Formats: sequence, C-alpha cells, structure tokens
Amino acid sequence: MKISYNWLKQFINTDLSTNEADALLTDLGLEVEGVENFESIKGGLNGVVVGHVIECVKHPNADKLKLTKVDIGQNETLQIVCGAPNVAEGQKVPVATVGTTLYDEKGEAWKIKKGKIRGEASHGMICAEDELGLGQSHDGILVLNDSLTPGTPLSDLYEVEVDQVFEIGLTPNRADAMSHWGVARDLRAGLIQMDKNTPLNTPAVSNFHVEERSRKIAIEVKDSKLAPRYAGVSISGINVKPSPTWLQNRLKAIGLKPVNNIVDATNYILHDLGQPLHAFDADKIKGNKIIVQTLKKGTKFTTLDEVERKLHEEDLMICDEEKPLCIAGVFGGLNSGVSSHTNNIFLESAYFDPISVRKTAKRHGLNTDASFRFERGIDPNITEYALKRAVILIQEIAGGKVTSDIDDLYPKKIEDFQVFLSFKKINELIGHEIDTNVIKNILSSLEIKVNNVTESGMGLTIPSYRVDVQREVDVIEEILRVYGYNNIPLNEKFNVSVSLSDRFEDHKIQQITAQQLVGKGFSEIMSNSLTTVKYTEYSNTISTDHQVEMLNPLSQDLAVMRQSMLFSGLESVAYNINRKNEDLKFFEFGKTYHKYGDKYEEPKHLAIFATGKKHPESWTNALEKTDFFYFKGVVESILVRLGITATQLKTAKSSVFNEAVSIFHQKKQLVSFGTVQKSILKKFDIDQEVLFADFNWDAMLDASKTNQFTFQEIPKYPAVRRDFALLLDESVSFSQIEEIALKFGKKLLKKVDLFDVYTGKNLPEGKKSYAIKFIFQDEHKTLTDKQVDKLMTKLQTQFENELGANLR
Repeated sequence: MKISYNWLKQFINTDLSTNEADALLTDLGLEVEGVENFESIKGGLNGVVVGHVIECVKHPNADKLKLTKVDIGQNETLQIVCGAPNVAEGQKVPVATVGTTLYDEKGEAWKIKKGKIRGEASHGMICAEDELGLGQSHDGILVLNDSLTPGTPLSDLYEVEVDQVFEIGLTPNRADAMSHWGVARDLRAGLIQMDKNTPLNTPAVSNFHVEERSRKIAIEVKDSKLAPRYAGVSISGINVKPSPTWLQNRLKAIGLKPVNNIVDATNYILHDLGQPLHAFDADKIKGNKIIVQTLKKGTKFTTLDEVERKLHEEDLMICDEEKPLCIAGVFGGLNSGVSSHTNNIFLESAYFDPISVRKTAKRHGLNTDASFRFERGIDPNITEYALKRAVILIQEIAGGKVTSDIDDLYPKKIEDFQVFLSFKKINELIGHEIDTNVIKNILSSLEIKVNNVTESGMGLTIPSYRVDVQREVDVIEEILRVYGYNNIPLNEKFNVSVSLSDRFEDHKIQQITAQQLVGKGFSEIMSNSLTTVKYTEYSNTISTDHQVEMLNPLSQDLAVMRQSMLFSGLESVAYNINRKNEDLKFFEFGKTYHKYGDKYEEPKHLAIFATGKKHPESWTNALEKTDFFYFKGVVESILVRLGITATQLKTAKSSVFNEAVSIFHQKKQLVSFGTVQKSILKKFDIDQEVLFADFNWDAMLDASKTNQFTFQEIPKYPAVRRDFALLLDESVSFSQIEEIALKFGKKLLKKVDLFDVYTGKNLPEGKKSYAIKFIFQDEHKTLTDKQVDKLMTKLQTQFENELGANLR
C-alpha cells in the first residue's frame, strides 16, 4: 500500500524527516518496505531555463530545420538547431541545457548532449510541453510569456510538487490502516509516546448543506445482513472534466491514473479516509430508485472492464427497478457509471458484509481497491461523514448542487467491542511491567476508551473500526507495538527446559530421509495442495467421488485438494524442462486429501521424481540416463537408511505407471515406484521419461519403529565368490532366485547379486539368461572349496526343482 507523506501531513503536523517517519511507522507495525521520491513533473525541470530567441534562420543543409541563437542569461548565446514549425525570433522559450535529463512518455530518461545536426552544432534543446511533462501537445515548442527574464529556472514558473511515498507492507489484520487517515492515527499514537502531542486534523464537513430537494432517489435494502449500512445523496448540474492539478498529483503519487474529476474525487476519499464510494449517472437510474439485493443465478452483467459475467445467487448487487447497476463493493457496471456526458450523479457510501464481498470478488476473479477494503472490514461509522466530505470536494472541483437529503439506512448499529484488560496478563505476556498511566495514555492515543479502572485491570471500549482488536491479547499487542518492542529490556539470563522427545518423531525421520536424498543429488520442492479437477481424468486411482472441493476457490485451477502427489510434481517437472533444466531429481513431503462419505482423510506421502541424466555432464562421466534400476536403488537406500527390511516385492499395476514395483513390510505397502505413463506425461508436454515413487509415509514411520540395528566386528576370514549362469523362463524374477538362495544358503550365504541379463540369439523362445553371483563367508573359519561346492550344488538343485532353471 502506497502512502504519500505530503498527504499524511494534511492530517498531522509533524516535522519528522522521511527516515524518522519510516522508522516510527515500522516500529508501530506498519512496516515500510521502501520509500520512493515523487515529482509531479518528472525531473523537476532541473536544467531547464527561460531562453530568448535572438536569431532564427533556415538551416543551410535541411529544409525543415532552423538554426537559432538563444540567450539564456549567460555571457554567450547558444546555437540550437530546432525543428519546430512555430519557433521564431523574439520568442521566450524553455531551453533544456546540455547535461539536462528529460523523460519520455514511458518514463525513460535521456540526456541532452552537445552534437551536430546536419553539420551544424547544437548546444541544447528548445522544448515542447510534452517533452517537459507539462502537457500532451507536440505541435510545436512551448512559447512562454514575453515578460520573462532569460536564464530564469522553469521550476520557478511551474509549481513542481515533490513528495516521498512510503510502500507499506500492510498485514491483513490492519483494516484500520488502509487509508492516509488510518496511518496518521497510528503515527500520532507513536508521536504521543515520544512526548510529541500532535493533534489529528479531521477535515470539517460543516459546509455540507442541501440546496434543493428536487431529485430524491429512493433506497431499498432487501437484506440488511449483507448491507448493514447504505447511504446515498444526489448532486445535480455537475461538470465532468479533468481534475485540478493538486488532486491529480495526489493520485499520481500513490500510483493511480487520474480519470475525471468525479471518479478522482471518489478515489481520493477512498485513499483519504478508507471509505469506498461509487458514483452513478443519476439519469441512468430507472424509476429513481436504488435496490440493494441478490439476483437469480446465471443473471448476466457486464462490468466496467467490458467482461460479461454470470452472477451467483449470493452476489449482492446494486440495481434500479429494471436492471443491475453494480456489483456491491466490488466493481461497477459498464452502462451506469460517470461519463463525459454526465450532468447528475447519485453518490453511494456503504458498509457491506466483508465475507459476502470477499466471496463475490473471488468468484469473479476481481480484486479492486474497494473490495480490498470491504473484505477486511471498514469503519461502519464514517459512512455519512465520508459521503459529506466527497460531496464538498465534488462541488469544489465539478460544481453542482445537492438536490436530496442524505438517505442513510442503518437499521442496526454496529456496536463497539467491550474488553476487560488484566494488569497481570499484560505483565505475563510482555514480560515487563509498564506503568498504568503509560498504558492509559497509549490506549487513549489509539482511541480506545477506558471505562473504569480497578486494582486488577481496566474495562475498555474498542472502536468498531478496529476489527482486529476484540480480545484481551489483541489489546496487549496494541499496547506493546506503541510502547515499542525495542523498549522491552532483555534479561541477562535465559532459562530453557529440555523436553524428552521420541527419536521416531515425524520431523526427525523426515530430516534423516531428506539428508539422504540431498546427498544423492535430489532437491526438495513444495507444491500447492490445491489443484484442478481435470487431473481426475488422467488416472483411475483418483476419483471425483472422493475429492475435497473448495467452497470459495481462487480459480478453477485451484478448485480441489489434491488426491495424488504425482500431478503437482509433474507441474514442477514441466516448469523446469520448459526452462531448459532437463536433468531433475525432486522430492516432496506432503499430504493428499480424500473424502469418504462424511469422513475426511489426509494421509502423508513422500514423493520422489527423477528424469534426464543421472549425473551432470562432465568429461569424467558417461552420459547415462536415469533408469528404473537406478531409481530402484534410490528407493531401497531410503529403506536401508531407516533400518526398514522389505519383506515382499510385487509387480504393481496402475493407470499411472508403465511398469512399477511395490515394496511391502509386514503386509503393509510402503512404496510404489516406476516409470510414468507416456499418456500422462503428454498432458504436461513432457517428452522424456519420468520416474516416480510414492511412499506411504505413515506406514514408513510405523515400520521405522520396528528397526533393530546390530553391531558386529569385521570378519577376520575371507569371503568366497561363486557364479551361476542360469537359463530361466522369462516370467521368473530375480527376487524369486534371491529368496530361494537365502533360504537354503543357511548362515554362510551373505549376498546374492544379479550382474548380467541376456535375452536374444542362441536362447530358446521364452527364455532368458541370468548371471548371478553368490558371496559366502564364515565368521569363525576359512571356508573350503568342498564346503562351498556342496552349497552351490544344493542351490542348483533347488533352482532346477522350483524354477525349472538350467545351468548354461
């Protein structure tokens, strides 16, 4: 939010420097994220002076250029080449001297330099009004008053407003500070704490009066819950035209583009007091009646941005007797607003229900200055005051007469909040005792009324515009921010209690796993849990029957909670590949969300993705792509690191995998992994293979608690290796071989590995060849060949009997 310091000073007289005001606002909780300098004429006309054209002749080498000699009040005249058709001898003109910086219409800077134009020297520039930022015309140079003295700085002739603009990072709870008046209130509270009792200047509205009662527009509010307060007044005989310079400068300083005097006046009051207003062309209000109501679902309405929108049955609308005119508190209609032909207006000031406005704005994807304030909660008690301020301003800059009384419908007053503040609680939360009189002064400076004081505390009345201060702790926070966090002394000694924690806590196991993956070159990602419903079409593992839908989605792409970690991860993969980052290794801890009847489930997952090359390109590494077996090793390394023993591996079938494996521990599935279906990758415009693993993290945590690490000495006796080349049916898996070998290898068989697979020529149809190594070792003695050969014979027999294997 942008706050103009000059504007702020209209409410509070302060001699604080910009840096001092910046620091004080930040200490008060209105964090100043930056300060910008604003000049109503960019560059401030620095280096531009009045020049007297004492000679003007045709350029010897160009038909459309003229060669001039210009007196700028110095000892020597300047020769300047000028192409303007209206330049003539005897004129007083603005001259940008060499070294002056000017700005084009886009704000880009360019510097005046000495140069030659068609062979003639030029030492400056005679300027048009648009080149100086004084207007839009470029028909010719700007001709000044003949009485001016050469050399006079142009900044002395044109008032250049210089301002400093604070960029405040406003937190969502501080609805009271969404205006210059609100920020001035906080600044005043801070100054009082610094013993600078500066009054807050509240603009008077005593000049408001009704001149005629000839144009009354009736108001009907059909649902006072959605519009607790609604006020309006008619102004007739206005003249729509550009706003005066001072008003344009105020709006430009905070980044708003002036439109016309009526629209600018409503924008000014919004940023001045925080009260959104809306001006209707009164001649377009059919039946001379405003009706505040909701309309049927699907009703079409075209907004100011020329977009036709279909209304929701809960959207609050401002209507006349025939049609909708405006989305209440959000956006105006295309055909009901003020135009250059408007002569009469109906001016609206209201307090709309914050929840209703927020839902409507989100439904239509709109975020306006008005909705920003209504959503957070404005002051319901300045509705009429802001309306009068706007009327006075409009009459000042656009003329017109007030032709109706203010019709203010406020059936149920929004009451202030009552809070009891305990002195004991203040000391407990702040950790420092603050004098009671200081507390009372701070509360008074925040317009919080102290009703009574007892030994234990105070009874307080909180103004209704402080929607964020409704509890005792909220009041204490207010006291602390004004008192100053920096004024709370730090104790020399800190006491910390060390709590007993389980080594199997979720975050600890996550950290161990994350370190393991990072060590293998993986990067952690965090994706949005909100996703699009269309992903249910990509896989039969998720269903619209079990999706958790958002009641108020930001957009259709974020309308449901994710049921799978796959698709949000593929979004990240696609995003990186589209930016030429094609070798990716990602992991993410997260939840999926499911609805089963009336019950909701949020299981935890660990998702792993890999695609592209295994290792960064280097002269020392061969360019190997990430494949299934590499990925399987990554998955198994996580289980090993957590001490989890896989009790079963199964081939998995799924609509998301081309080929996949599931690993189990005591009949619980821990993880499924494999290569993602090409049909799914195509939906994300991914042309390369992607491997995906989905860990059931809750099952992983349970399995990790059963691990038992044992420690043993390194064996003194050597290991023995034997190899088999087995001819097998293609349906036989290595896990079957491993299971049989370990079962019959007794305690001497330590390891079984597959080191070669062959299919193709010289093998019977339906057969494959596995080369397998067996590692034998006895911790107590050296194995003999006879012992190992006996074991190998036994293994061969088992392979032949159970798997139909043959030695090659």
